[in-house]
Parts: sequence; C-alpha cells; structure tokens
Amino acid sequence: LKMASDSPESLMALCTDYCLRNLEETLCYLLDNETLRLHPDIFLPSEICDKLVNEYVELVKTDSIFEPHESFFTLFSDPRSTRLARIHLREQIVQDQDLEAIKKQDLVELYLTNCEKLTAKSLQTLVSFSHTLISLSLFGCCNIFYEEENPGGCEDDCLVNPTRQVLVKDFTFEGFSRLRFLNLGRLIEGVNVETLLRPLASLAALDLSGIQLNDVGFLTQWKDSLVSLVLYNMDLSEEHIQVIAQLRKLRHLDISRDHLSSYYKFKLTRRVLSLFVEHLVNLTSLDISGHTMLENCTIPSMEEKMGQTSIEPAKSSIAPFRGLKRPLQFLGLFETSLCRLTHIPAYKVSGDKNEEQVLNAIEAYTEHRPEITSRAINLLFDIARIERCSQLLRALQLVITALKCHKDDKNIQVTGSAALFYLTNSEYRMEQSVKLRRQVIQVVLNGMESYQEVTVQRNCCLTLCNFSIPEELEFQYRRVNELLLNILNQSRQDESIQRIAVHLCNALVCQVDNDHKEAVGKMGFVMTMLKLIQKKLADKTCDQVMEFSWSALWNITDETPDNCEMFLNYSGMKLFLECLKEFPEKQELHRNMLGLLGNVAEVRELRPQLMTSQFISVFSNLLESKADGIEVSYNACGVLSHIMFDGPEAWGICEPPREEVVKRMWAAIQSWDINSRRNINYRSFEPILRLLPQGISPVSQHWATWALYNLVSVYPDKYCPLLIKEGGIPLLKDMIKMASARQETKEMARKVIEHCSNFKEENMDTSR
Repeated sequence: LKMASDSPESLMALCTDYCLRNLEETLCYLLDNETLRLHPDIFLPSEICDKLVNEYVELVKTDSIFEPHESFFTLFSDPRSTRLARIHLREQIVQDQDLEAIKKQDLVELYLTNCEKLTAKSLQTLVSFSHTLISLSLFGCCNIFYEEENPGGCEDDCLVNPTRQVLVKDFTFEGFSRLRFLNLGRLIEGVNVETLLRPLASLAALDLSGIQLNDVGFLTQWKDSLVSLVLYNMDLSEEHIQVIAQLRKLRHLDISRDHLSSYYKFKLTRRVLSLFVEHLVNLTSLDISGHTMLENCTIPSMEEKMGQTSIEPAKSSIAPFRGLKRPLQFLGLFETSLCRLTHIPAYKVSGDKNEEQVLNAIEAYTEHRPEITSRAINLLFDIARIERCSQLLRALQLVITALKCHKDDKNIQVTGSAALFYLTNSEYRMEQSVKLRRQVIQVVLNGMESYQEVTVQRNCCLTLCNFSIPEELEFQYRRVNELLLNILNQSRQDESIQRIAVHLCNALVCQVDNDHKEAVGKMGFVMTMLKLIQKKLADKTCDQVMEFSWSALWNITDETPDNCEMFLNYSGMKLFLECLKEFPEKQELHRNMLGLLGNVAEVRELRPQLMTSQFISVFSNLLESKADGIEVSYNACGVLSHIMFDGPEAWGICEPPREEVVKRMWAAIQSWDINSRRNINYRSFEPILRLLPQGISPVSQHWATWALYNLVSVYPDKYCPLLIKEGGIPLLKDMIKMASARQETKEMARKVIEHCSNFKEENMDTSR
C-alpha cells in the first residue's frame, strides 16, 4: 500500500534543489572570487527561473545548512537570458538591491511578505514593473514607505546627525494599469491609502488587514470590479458597513478580527448580516471570526437541534443566513459562539467546535495571521492529545507548513512542536510516509536551532524520540548531533531536557558506522559526556543522565580508537574510579563503564595507559562482581584479556603479579553460566577473533572462545552468520591444533564450530 505524500519529488524539484545547492558547478561561475555570474550560453524560461527564485527563498528560510549568495538576484538581471514572471519573496532574505537587480524583468506577480529590510528605494523599483504587474503584495513590508534623509545634506554633518527615516507621501500606483490584486496588509500609519490607490482603474482584490481607516467611501470606485475585500482587524463602523453593502460584485468578504489584540467598539448584529446576505448576492466566502454578536442571531434552540445536520440555507441555525441562495464555500467563525451551532450553511467552516473546523482555521490563517494560527494549533494539540486525529496527514502537513512559515514566531513554535509530538507518536506511525516524517524532522531541528527556549527545546527533543534512531535521523545526522550537544553544553540546564537529550545522543551513536562516530567525536561528544558525568559526581547523583552518559561513551568508543584516546586524554579513567567509589552498588553504571573500558583496551596503543597497579587491581576485583548477571565480570575479564595479550614483557607493574590476575581470570570464566542471556550487542567479532591465533596468553584465548560459544548458543540467528562471515571458523580450527591452547578451550572451540555447522545446515535453502 502506497502511503499518501510518499510519491517521489518531481524531476523539476530535484534539479532546482541540486542547482541551487551547487550553483558554481551548474549554472554559474564566480567573477573575481565573489560575484556569481550566469554562464553565457544559458537561457532559462520563466517556468524555471520562478522556481529557482522561489525555492531559493524557501531554502534560505528553512535550511540552516544552505548558504545564501549576496549576488544571487543579479543572475536574473538580464531578461534575454533569464525570465521571471511570478515570484514570492519573504522576510529578511530580500533587500533593496535585490529588487533593483531584477527591475528589467516583466513581472506579472510579485509577493513581498514581511520584507522589513525594503525601503522606499524599492517603491521606485516597483515602478519598473508597473506596465506588467497584475498581482502585488506588500504585506508586512513596514519600512517600504520610509526613506533615509540626511537633514544636514553634507558628509561632515552626517557624523553629528545620523540619517533618519522619513515617510514617503508622494508615491501612488499611477501607471500600474494592469494591477488587479493588491495586498497592503499591515501598512504603516501615515500613508494615505485613498490617494495611493486612486489611480487604479479596476481592482479585483484588495487586502487592507490591520489598517485603521475611518472613511472607506473610496472603495465604491471599484464597486463594479471588486470581488475580494479583506479588512481583518479594522475597527468597523456603520459607515463601513454601508460602503461594503454597495460592493455588489464581492464574492469574498473578510471582516474578521483578533479578539485579543485590542478593544473594538463595533459589534456585529443580525441586521448587518442580513444586509450582507441581501446586497452581496454573489458572496461565496465570508469571514466574521472573532466578532462579538450584539444580539441573538440564532434560531430557537429547540428548532436548532431538530433533524439531521444540514448545510442548506433554509435550515440554517444562523437566522440571517436563511436568505442565502446557496451554501457558502467558506464561512469563518473562529472564536465566535456561532461555530458550535448545528446547521451552518457552508461547505467549509473555520471554528473551534471540532477537528475539521480547527484544521480549516489553521489552513485559512497560517500565512498572514500567526497570532490566530497559534491558538488554532493549540486546539489541535488538545484534539491530538485527548482524542484521535481522524485527518492525520492533513493535520501534520498544516502544522509543518505553519512551523516553516513562522520559524521566528515563539507561540507557533511552542504550540506547533507540542502538536507534532502527539501527531508523530506510535499509534499514527503506519499512516506516515518516509517523506512526511523527514519533513517533521526538518521543522523540529529548525525549531531547536531558532529557539533556546525551554518549552520548544523539550517539545522538539520529545518529538525526536518518536522516531527510529539512528535510522530515521541519519539524513540529518551531523546537524541533530550538533544541536543536542549544544543543548547539553549550556551552563544552565533543565533536568528533563538534559535527560532526553542524553538519551537521544546515546541512541544516535548506537549501531552506526565508525565514520559517523568519529565525526561526532570531533564535535566534542566525549568531552560533553564527561562534563555531565563530572557534574553528577559533584552532586553525588547517579541518575539516568549519569547512566546514559556512560552508555553513550561505551557506544561512541566502539571500534573507534580516536574517541577512546579522547576519553583517556580528558581524564576519563579518573572519573571511572571516582564513580566506582561513589556508587559501589549501581550495577547498570558498572556495566556501562566496563563496556567502555573494554573498547579502550582493544586499542593496542592505548593499553599502556591502563597498565597501573591501581587500574589492574580494580579490574581484577571486578572479576568477582555479580553485578548485572555476568556483564561486569565479563567486561572486566575482556579488558584484562587484551592487556594479557601484549605478553609478560608489557606487564610493567609489580602488584598485583601477572600470574595471580591470570588465575583470577580463569576462576571467573569458569564461574559463568554458558547459557547466560546477554546485555550486549556486537556488530563485529574482530576484537575477539584477534585473541585466538596466539600462544602468549591462553586465558585471553579462553575468554574469546567462551564469548563466541555463549553468543552462538544463546543467539544463533544473529551470531552464527556473523562468525562465519568474519572468518572465525578457520581461526578456531587452527587454534584447536595449537599446543599452547588449553584442552577445555579446544573443547569449547569444537562446540562453537559444531553450532555454526548445524545452523548452516538448518538454514540451507532447500526450495527447488
């Protein structure tokens, strides 16, 4: 069964992404080592150029690894080689010089959203597009009507009087003859909207969100053309309503508001809604979210509850809407009491009554109304936490989009990351594609990067725990490790985040390739874990953080000599001894520490550092430990087996004598139950197998053979194939022929060979 949204990316999307990440190797060359230039033999049509620009903006905004290019927009300065038609630019990514660079293009659609770096210089650039522009958005471009003015006018004076911002009052849309769709949302106060818009002959859509206008009579000049009007957060009056009622061509009207943002005198009445229904006969979409109803607009409750839920206007629970000719396509009722009624005459309703309404709200308001979206996502969070989401894929996509769109909005990051935790847990796992889960990981990491705030960090870490680690995080391996180490290196730490982050770090270095471990080691992983251990020691606390830290060190040093060396260089052995002394009864801790030291002991060049009376005595005493079954004793014996393998001449201490330690090792091995179930995971037998073909330390040979016998007996499916694959059988056969090997070791070796032989026969493919 193919999951939703698991279809591969289009070739166009893949090529666009590749070219943007490798501009110098594909479309461009570097002039004077700094300026990007397009290769002279390239011509790209608008279908490709639009995608390159729009995807570039998306990558800069959402991909921390992607490096923006200062001269990127200059690639599109010449319409003879690159054509642009429809571009969407956002936030700090775009500056005056970027728009200036593309001023020769015949743009049809230009969306500038929250581009706070744009000044009045860009207003002049807009004039370059006036003859072709059909659609323009300046939403949230709060400085675009400001220019810098130097009051003194001379250079010396600038040192005394820095430039100040002056409002441009003489700009109008004169000459923008084709402009039909205009968004001036959150326009700065002081700009005369009427004068600005007067030259526009036939506007079809106008968005004046967040602008306070006492007189909107000028809107009637477009009463024969205006089909969409958005007056979100405008404080309305009776005069406004009378003007709106004259705009008879309107199909979409939005007079919604954020009821938390400020006090509004205007209250919506039954008469106003009836006026809209009567005069705006083409209306298909109406948004009255956030409004307080001054009088009862609903039908009697007895009648309201009767019959099947219906969207037919004749049965509407909202009395004025009974006059509609047909159901509305969309009705915005978010944060109003009306959304909880039974019969609402609309195909799509935004509200807070149920999952469908909440998702509609997130979908409708995400782009331009983060303040509303965060509250809608909070409602979704409650639904996902308490009930079961019935539209999981849609919910996930909407939350991902909101988090991407508002990377720097704290409220959305908090509510969105919390919702993601519940939307990605195991009960929904089967419904999610690899592609979708990767998108979740990307936005979670974006949140962790942008916010050091405790709630966001905790939510993000918890969400990552819903994924298979390391497999599902491998495509962002370096980035996720850097972020977690960054959390753990902060001087003040939240206990719960610390615990989750250490758990994740441990899982990330378990069962991964050695090059991954080396890379993470170079990021400071070993030092970070040792610092955590040191802090816990100082507090005399052995908790999960302490145990996970040692476990993580055990994992990251596995067959990785560089990390083992780091452990020794950063006083790891001192901490080992202190932990052993401070927490003598903590079995799990002892197992993790000894497992790690087993890894260190496998590195020949590092073994001399373990050759001290103190360390050897500690390892010898741990041979008798019964902690965690045989694990501590087994690991202590493993450490000593590698040390013994270097021969008597490497034994540079008098106490304890080598022979005495050998005797204790034999006694320990003979005391272990061969059928012991193990708390250990070998990816390779190489460190064990190297102890077989030697005569210098029969006890090391015996430990290695016992280890193999135990593992192939208890876990044959996993370890028989591994032993065969790594060439263990010939080594065991050769060892049986050695005179120096003990008889009991040879007997055990024969049993290992027999086990593997039986396993092979049982698992032979007998199908024809």
